[in-house]
Amino acid sequence: MATKRSGPAFSEPRRSTANAGAASVSGPQPGAKPKAQSRSLAEPQPGVLTGPLPHKEQPLFVPMSAAEMHALDWDSLDVLFVTGDAYVDHPSFGSVLLARWLIHHGYRAGIVAQPQWENPDDLLVMGRPRLFAGVSAGALDSLLAHYTAFRKKRHDDAYTPGGQAGARPNRACLVYANLARRAFPGLPLVLGGIEGSLRRVSHYDFWTDSLRKPILMDAKADLLIWGMGERATLECAQRLDAGEDLRGIPGTAWLDKLEQTADGPRPANLPPEMAQAPCVPLPTHEKILADPVKLLTMTQELERQVHRLDAWAFQPVGDRAVVLARPAPPLTTQEMDALYEIPFTRRPHPSYREAIPAAEMMRTSITSHRGCGGGCSFCSLALHQGRRISSRSEDSVLDEARRLGQENMARGKGPVAISDVGGPTANMWQGYCALDRAEITREGHAPSADISTEQSSKQHSAAHAPADAPAKSRCRRASCCYPTVCKFFTTPQNRHVGLLRKVAALPEVKQARVASGVRADLALRDAAALAAYTGEFTGGQLKVAPEHCATGVLSLMRKPPLEVFEAFLASFVRQSKAAGREQYVVPYLMSGFPGCTDDDMRTLANWLRQRNWNPRQTQCFIPTPGTIATAMFYCGKNEAGEDIYVARTDAQRLRQHGLLMPGRKPGDEDGNRPRRGNEGHARKVDANARRHAPSGRQGRDARPDTRRDARSDIRHDADATQSRPPEKTGHKPGRQGNRHKEHGADSRRLPAPGRRA
Repeated sequence: MATKRSGPAFSEPRRSTANAGAASVSGPQPGAKPKAQSRSLAEPQPGVLTGPLPHKEQPLFVPMSAAEMHALDWDSLDVLFVTGDAYVDHPSFGSVLLARWLIHHGYRAGIVAQPQWENPDDLLVMGRPRLFAGVSAGALDSLLAHYTAFRKKRHDDAYTPGGQAGARPNRACLVYANLARRAFPGLPLVLGGIEGSLRRVSHYDFWTDSLRKPILMDAKADLLIWGMGERATLECAQRLDAGEDLRGIPGTAWLDKLEQTADGPRPANLPPEMAQAPCVPLPTHEKILADPVKLLTMTQELERQVHRLDAWAFQPVGDRAVVLARPAPPLTTQEMDALYEIPFTRRPHPSYREAIPAAEMMRTSITSHRGCGGGCSFCSLALHQGRRISSRSEDSVLDEARRLGQENMARGKGPVAISDVGGPTANMWQGYCALDRAEITREGHAPSADISTEQSSKQHSAAHAPADAPAKSRCRRASCCYPTVCKFFTTPQNRHVGLLRKVAALPEVKQARVASGVRADLALRDAAALAAYTGEFTGGQLKVAPEHCATGVLSLMRKPPLEVFEAFLASFVRQSKAAGREQYVVPYLMSGFPGCTDDDMRTLANWLRQRNWNPRQTQCFIPTPGTIATAMFYCGKNEAGEDIYVARTDAQRLRQHGLLMPGRKPGDEDGNRPRRGNEGHARKVDANARRHAPSGRQGRDARPDTRRDARSDIRHDADATQSRPPEKTGHKPGRQGNRHKEHGADSRRLPAPGRRA
């Protein structure tokens, strides 16, 4: 077995244990002449990765070529990561973070970023990895990155050199997994990232208007890591290093055969530790095809499974099943600090000749925490990161701010302006459930509830209870903030303000801002914190997400009522005047949400006109896999099982969007600025979009238009919102003729993404 580094001293170089007989398919062996590389994998400037390894034995950059690997005195890799993003050495890039996390624990990891997908040559440049290959589509779902809400091809990609679209295929997880299997036969293959994570069970695919099977049924992979993957990725490496089975790792999924038992069909080969654990059986894929409402039922069950932490789940698909191990517990503060202590350069890999837009956007931002207690029905973040908050310590954040300032000053630019200190919601830093802090007994009894009902109190206690507490003490509440902020959800915003002030006071820092947005209902609970956010840490504009103003729509979104936002807005204006600053709230708004009617959109348009607001942050709902809102879009019912209207066709969606964006052409740039009353054009767009939707069988045919309006301070894409019910009665999405075939049809193929020279 290979020697592992156990302390600050670097161990003797490892020797690959790859089978010599696989040389023809495993890439260059140690000492072999490396293959010529594609432009995306160009060699760095001479000597850039040479010299002694910095802090904690981390290389300056994770190697992307054989030359870089050999410069570190490595003859082979333990783990290879394949990603759809360019390589920017920043903790916001998941594959980079995981690669450095493994290096931190003594493994040798390399990265292949945005490989060509016609053949596996790019994956072979560093040879066959010893343990496994990890595959991710990147920071975004590849189809969401390629197309707008109206299925128009995007022209830009912020995660690609030069901002050019076309560097990754449609359904990148499937394509890269196939490449890795061709390159490394017999090597364990692990999927990860948000694209695979949200497709771990049967899911509605907006791009083909069909119900697709779990991604593991299509991908040539052995394991799927869902959610945040640091713990699971490290455990995969450790188990394979020890010759152990990968099944049962928390936060993972795999395929198994079904067997008949007294309790019905069950996975045949469960790890012993799962046999007696709580289990959540999910509706079969075939039952969901027959009854779309079961997709909503399954999504609700999965949401509860994610939040309770102790239960595993499985979904039968034919004679097999996708088995979901219990969720991985959130990282502790100590683990978060260790992650962000890794010395990232925060720069693109030196092989790139063009700037990467995302690198500059993220360069001066600091992640203070993960997770979001909001539980909005359209947001995949709570499903991916979890509802519990994992926060870094104050010292860890201050250390990173100092490093950023010192690097900026070393380049002669003076103290740094920190663009953001936050997370999914800035004012949830160090947020926690009081019931998690042992304020309930082991039997799950809670103090009397005063915010909604005793039942909601018990529900919330369970989702935030310690991992080893009995199941009955676990919260079943879907959101910590809806319908009202739970009294057990504690957000010490005064501490966050104190942290921001300490960051701003550092000699290496010119100023600190909050750009990730604040939650209005939480901010209203602490007037002093709201005054500080407004008067000290807002750079002229503060992002807030009311999303809508119609009560029924807000309820379906799990958002607070309009009165909460208006109270926040009044306080913001008052505090801004008191501080002598001219500042603005930038509201995020949605059109096309399930349950939103044209009249609801007119109500929203009138509300905006009354305030003389010209919305720039309007999005049209895109049903992304795995969310409650997408399930409502698919089945045409709300969470209570009641029928709702869904703007399902592109014509209906364009009409709704046009009510908020009058006078803008439907095909203008992003394809998300329709004119009011232009319904003939909307029908044409709808027909064309359906004719060009991406095929479920096609691997490399899509690319996005992520271009931003130059006048907009934040985003102006129409592609992250929500939708409506069909005009035809009895409509069953994904079940109308050939173009609604399961797994898509050629008649719905979208235009292919641009190709690199």
